[in-house]
Amino acid sequence: MKLNYYPETDSLYIDLSEKPSRESKEISEGVILDYDADGKLVGIDIDNASNKVNLAKLTLSKLPGKVETANS
Repeated sequence: MKLNYYPETDSLYIDLSEKPSRESKEISEGVILDYDADGKLVGIDIDNASNKVNLAKLTLSKLPGKVETANS
């Protein structure tokens, strides 16, 4: 899973899978769910993210895998 914030568009993309998106559904204004060819959720796109989520803090709790950070 990857979280990518794009300040130039104020959008947050939560990448849940390496699989490509085949279908997208807007579930509320500016919140789009992406699905793969099998109908499984692969990503979440949040437009105007700074108005919808707290971007100043990220808390990770009890994740079973490795946590990495990127400086790009």
